Amino acid sequence: MTRPIEVLVVDDDTRVARVNAAYVQKVAGFHVAGEAHNAADALRQMETLPHLDLVLMDHYLPDETGLAVVQEMRRRGHQTDVIMVTAARDVSTVQAAMRHGALQYLVKPFAFAGMRAKLEAYAELRRTLDGGGEAEQAEVDRIFGALSAGSEPGLPKGHSPTTAELVRRALVAAEGPLSAQEIAERTGLSRQTAQRYLKLLERTGRATLTLKYGDAGRPEHRYVWATRA
Repeated sequence: MTRPIEVLVVDDDTRVARVNAAYVQKVAGFHVAGEAHNAADALRQMETLPHLDLVLMDHYLPDETGLAVVQEMRRRGHQTDVIMVTAARDVSTVQAAMRHGALQYLVKPFAFAGMRAKLEAYAELRRTLDGGGEAEQAEVDRIFGALSAGSEPGLPKGHSPTTAELVRRALVAAEGPLSAQEIAERTGLSRQTAQRYLKLLERTGRATLTLKYGDAGRPEHRYVWATRA
């Protein structure tokens, strides 16, 4: 029987760490080996946990940044895989995470579907790499495809991952609920296209619908990126 993928969850917020750990446990083939709430404890657990495969790394830790922890991991010779799970969405942090070897980058807040997609893509990558041997171009493409999979899981036929990502980013960056017209203005999409993708994200649990009632007429549909609650 194949052993589960052992995961260390690192987040300074104990409640968030528990939620993320619960998400991990819900995905078949994964097991939470430990939780850490600061950089020092994360590094200590990496030294003591046997068979650690993956670290879900927050960036904002009380004693050090998540990227600094990744750097120290590599300096100590730990080749454990890393997925950044953080509210840090500035391009420089994302770029630095890539340079330090993070395989994936999951931006908070997200719903369970977002975490599941990243973990399932990671599991697929491991299955591909465990096959060993030499890789032809098609196999190399499949490996890199596994790395980039999981941005918008389960898109129906006729829906573009690029368009879904545009809408997702607009919702994540917003300070409050947005209408389809506001999404259209921020993304350059038509209102009809924005509405179609917003409904899709709502159906899959990644966005939440709210209603804004005016003085007269039908209520305006507004959408907000789903929280972890």
